[in-house]
Amino acid sequence: MRLLCTYQGKSRAVDSAAAEIIFGRADGRFPIGLDLAPDPKVSRLHGRIWFEAGTYWIEDLGSSRGTQLNGVELKGRPKQQLRASDEIAAGDTTIKIQSLRGTADVAQTNYLAEGTALLSTKNHSSSTVAIAHDLDAQDSAILPSLLDAKEFSARLSLICDLPLQFAAKVKLESLLPLIVDRLMEVFPDVESWALVLHDPASDSLLLKAYRCATHPNVSETLARRAMRDKKAFIWKNISGDVSQSILQSSLEIGMYAPLLWQGEALGVICGGMTIPATPPAEHDLRLLVLVAQYAAMAVAGHRLQSEISRQSAEKSNLLRQFSPKVAERLLSHRGKLKLGGERSQVTVLNADMRGFTKLSMSMDPDDVVQMLNHYFGVLVPAIFSNQGTVDKFVGDAILAVFGSPEADPQQQKHAVQAALEMQAAVAKLNELDRLRGAASPQFGIGIHYGEVIHGFVGTADRMEFTVIGDAVNRASRYCSAAEAGQVLISPEVYERIWSAVEAERLSIKTKEGDFLAYKIRGLKSAADAPIAVPRTGSGN
Repeated sequence: MRLLCTYQGKSRAVDSAAAEIIFGRADGRFPIGLDLAPDPKVSRLHGRIWFEAGTYWIEDLGSSRGTQLNGVELKGRPKQQLRASDEIAAGDTTIKIQSLRGTADVAQTNYLAEGTALLSTKNHSSSTVAIAHDLDAQDSAILPSLLDAKEFSARLSLICDLPLQFAAKVKLESLLPLIVDRLMEVFPDVESWALVLHDPASDSLLLKAYRCATHPNVSETLARRAMRDKKAFIWKNISGDVSQSILQSSLEIGMYAPLLWQGEALGVICGGMTIPATPPAEHDLRLLVLVAQYAAMAVAGHRLQSEISRQSAEKSNLLRQFSPKVAERLLSHRGKLKLGGERSQVTVLNADMRGFTKLSMSMDPDDVVQMLNHYFGVLVPAIFSNQGTVDKFVGDAILAVFGSPEADPQQQKHAVQAALEMQAAVAKLNELDRLRGAASPQFGIGIHYGEVIHGFVGTADRMEFTVIGDAVNRASRYCSAAEAGQVLISPEVYERIWSAVEAERLSIKTKEGDFLAYKIRGLKSAADAPIAVPRTGSGN
């Protein structure tokens, strides 16, 4: 049929080949056949249109404001026949019947990426549902017992292919609909199938995939029972209140089976039927348990692969800034990998290529990037080998931090050692470049020790470590003043490693005025001895 729904002057056409349509306001909690949201005057389950004995019918489902057919109130009245051009009024929404002709459309499997939480309802409570038969869903004798039943060979051949079919689907959005499609093949007499997954974080049950002629009907009570008891079962509706049953479901019998993997219930598969010619029996339930076992294995494999991919991406992200050793420690202490910062004293190293702007103007863009990667490839290992962290690359410069994210009592010494190793690596690289006639730029390095705010910024999916504060600016000043091949350190660094280095005191000019600096000539021979703190001040 074709319906034209109009609300506040806006119209939309709806085509449906369903034998039954429940119309109302879904409120984003549970899908229904015809959602009339955002009309606030429409009830959640407002009315029903269905095809019976060659005719379309309509009735009100006890809505709060009633339903009108061509201006006549339906609430409290029996079903009324629908004809083309009829007009239905529900709240402030009008539904025009443009055509009652059916189409050859076949219900397709629906996949819900985020999932829809099941509603807690009184339907399918212990007073309205009888469990006709149940089975231990962990029973390992399911398959042998089915193999003895020759009449099920055709259906068993379909099931035996399932593991390979499920394994071929690497994404959840293709795996879950496939499971539902195969259920329709194995159980052709079952009219409605739904697949529900459990969300451990919120303990909610999420409808993820379904296939039915109308709207999906899943009982949270029965689903949780299957998961809790780890049993599959056949249920029958024994409620005498027909109208109450219609409000939620036209299903009278069905089967539920939990998705169990290593003792954990990952979800439930749910099948339902109206009054069937041949009700499901124990052998059908055994077949369902077997399908559920294969489906659970596939879902568990997908979750494991997703977790491995997530950890791999997280580790790759960390390896851009941290040495492999530090990255492994951070991954093992997951509490540290969260957005936020803290204030503490760290040592900041800034290294910058001299004459880069002039040099890059005479080079092709690809050659510039290749040159930078060429030098960064020897500078970063020197930082990592001395327990440093790469904060960021800024053009031809590197900003590194020592003493964070993990504390290091020897951070000043490690920073200076890293700087000297960096200069040595650049000098060696330049010797080779000069032999082949390539450019051989040099670096200036500045180091300062001071207070910063440091931590992880970004989003939960992509975090990056950074430092903020005046100490970063100070390190930049010392770097700018350093000549090619030099390492300049601030008095705050020198006073903590004076006994371990050979240094020359000098004054440098900066934007903020003259700064005292120390040019490092090298490490003393007894550098491995404990570093003493001078009794006097910084020596300014």
